[in-house]
Amino acid sequence: MKDVTKIVAFKNYSVCLRDAVAVFTKQLINNLFDVNHLAESGPATREKFLKILERLSIKDGEKIWNEFENHFIEIRKKLDLDAIAAEKFDPAAKNLNEVYLAYPGFYATAVYRLSHQLLKLNVPILPRMMSEFAHGVTGTDIHPGAEIGNSFFIDHATGIVIGETTIIKENVQIFQGVTLGGIQVKKSLASTKRHPTIEKNVVIYANATILGGDVVIGENSVIGANVCVTESIEKNSIVTVKSNNFITKRK
Repeated sequence: MKDVTKIVAFKNYSVCLRDAVAVFTKQLINNLFDVNHLAESGPATREKFLKILERLSIKDGEKIWNEFENHFIEIRKKLDLDAIAAEKFDPAAKNLNEVYLAYPGFYATAVYRLSHQLLKLNVPILPRMMSEFAHGVTGTDIHPGAEIGNSFFIDHATGIVIGETTIIKENVQIFQGVTLGGIQVKKSLASTKRHPTIEKNVVIYANATILGGDVVIGENSVIGANVCVTESIEKNSIVTVKSNNFITKRK
């Protein structure tokens, strides 16, 4: 009983909301892709959203939901382009149905696109909770603040980290273990661009690391496996690691 008294003295945090957000996020994605599921659980999903916002002391829940809902068709169109990219670029993909139902990278991207929209609506905390749910399920950590263009394909998914100020243009492919991160971790840099920009039509292979807010990977480039990049790469480049650990670039 004494231990309980000591715990009560601490400030209360609604940690149990993690479970509620997980259920809400799963229902939201199911509704987005399954009309039958939407008809059955659409109103319940909305109620869960409003209750979560209430528990987080976020006002104007009805208004936020209506604005969020207005973007569902746009988000679905973007995700369809992501799925098509996965089927196009992955030789293991037998059909689109397999991508929608079995690809963890696509699932992580779906949660990202939904959480990113909530962040654009200035909803605090909840977008990060949604992204952390996806992180736990897929092994892919995409900050909802990142900006990711159309036809984005994540292959295998496990171990990917995409930082808050990352910018990814259209038709980019990323493989397992890739980190798009900051070169320094300082609280004083919170309001600056800390993560790289990836131009269109770039492929980044497994376990490559690209660090720095000023770093730009030029369009149509290929970043090879296990490469660490801390400076900008010109467009149409191929970057690989030689046996002596030097990086070679060629157009």
